[in-house]
Formats: sequence, C-alpha cells, structure tokens
Amino acid sequence: MCDRLPRRAPGPWYVGAALRRATANLCACAAATAASLLLGACGGAERRDADAPDGTYTVAVTRSSFPPQQHLAERAQLALTVRNAGDEAIPELVVTVRGFTDRSGGARNSDLGRDLWIVDEGPGAAASAFEDTWIAGRLEPGRTTTLRWNLTPVVAGTHAVRYEIAPSLAGGARVQLDGDGGGGDDGGGRAAGTLRARVSDAPARARVDPRTGAVLRGE
Repeated sequence: MCDRLPRRAPGPWYVGAALRRATANLCACAAATAASLLLGACGGAERRDADAPDGTYTVAVTRSSFPPQQHLAERAQLALTVRNAGDEAIPELVVTVRGFTDRSGGARNSDLGRDLWIVDEGPGAAASAFEDTWIAGRLEPGRTTTLRWNLTPVVAGTHAVRYEIAPSLAGGARVQLDGDGGGGDDGGGRAAGTLRARVSDAPARARVDPRTGAVLRGE
C-alpha cells in the first residue's frame, strides 16, 4: 500500500520533502499497477476472456425481413431467424445491427449523428449493455431463434441496416454461413447481411375496415 503523507507539517522545507516523497510513492504505485496489468495481458495472470469460445460455428439465416418501402412515423419490423446448422452448440449467439443511426462511429468523433429509426422495442431479453448489440443466448444444434425489432422511421430517404452474427461477445470464435441455408450462398461466408429500405415522407394510404373498424395501411 502506498505511504500516506506525514501528519506533521512544520516548515516549508519539510512540506516540500513530503510532497516529493508522496509523488515518488504515487509513481511507484502507478508503475506497479501498470506492471500488474501488463503481466495479466501477457500471460502472467489469468485472462478475463480465458473461457471465451474458439473455432468456427455454422448458421443459416433462414429469414431476414425488413419492409423495403416505409413511411415516416409508421412502425416497421426487422426480423432475423437464425438456425444453428452445425454440430456444436453456439455458446452465446450475438447479433449486432448497424444503421439505426447515421453516426459514423469512432471515439474521437464528436458528431453523434441522427436517429434514422427509433427502436421502440428490441428482441426482449436479448438486450445487452453494448451499443447496437443483442445476445440471443445459447443455441443448440438444429435449433432456431428469431429476433425482432419494432422500429419507427424518422428520416426520409434510402437507408441500409447491416447485421452481423457472432458466437460470443469475446474470443476468437467466428460464425460462417451454411451452404444449404438458402439465398444462393455456397457456404463458408461471413454471417452478415445488408437490408435496405426507402422511407417516404408521404403519409401511408389508409382506410377503415367497415367490419372491424381497424385502420388498414398499405401502398
């Protein structure tokens, strides 16, 4: 533990010496902390991601749905259905979706950008503390899970969202697409995709169903 400053405070010469001693002790403590962190990063201590999965997992994206024509302030839904097409359980299926904002990213970027869609409701229990990232949990071989985002478009124009699938938040494991997953893919590619939508600033056509009184919207 670092030494504390002396409680006695006589003349200025002693205060200066005490300050120099405290500064030296603080520097020593900082150096020890840095060395400890460095040893942990270099194998001197157990890594925090030591239990993270490794290897390659295979999935099939059996459904990726996003209305290509949307209207301002009219709710739309993005849906992804993922099947574990491999022989091993995926420890922690993670889906990241970029494009709900037009922020370019980067810690030094002071421009926070705009919301292109407001996420009214994400995939329930899959929410995580990481931005634009949802955790669907363990997925056994042959099992399927569906993630849904209820969104409200707030900026007119043509926009794109990109999804990426991973087997965990940490580690070197990766996910590849299954060749029999549909879409004409031969397999082995990155488990990612892009969905585009044109958001119109014109109000959507609507009518009232005379039988139920429900508002029906459509082109």
